[in-house]
Amino acid sequence: MLIQTFERATAQSAAGIDQATAEVTSYIDPVSNLIIAVGAVVGLIGGIRVYIKWQSGDQDTQKSLMGWFGACLFLVLVGVVIKAFFT
Repeated sequence: MLIQTFERATAQSAAGIDQATAEVTSYIDPVSNLIIAVGAVVGLIGGIRVYIKWQSGDQDTQKSLMGWFGACLFLVLVGVVIKAFFT
């Protein structure tokens, strides 16, 4: 009796874990695509800001360029890593 109860509880737990895994996996593609899209928008806006600084002769252009490039790289890599980690 005790063994049957334990087996049922284990089976229910496994079914719940499988269901949760399937649900989380279904969110991975939209979330990673959203992160990559946000990275593209940030990249465009940052590129325009760096271009404006460069055209105005600002001495801080290189610092802004490195920050902009780092932010874009981070967002793109996060989107790719999330896909690779969960699939």
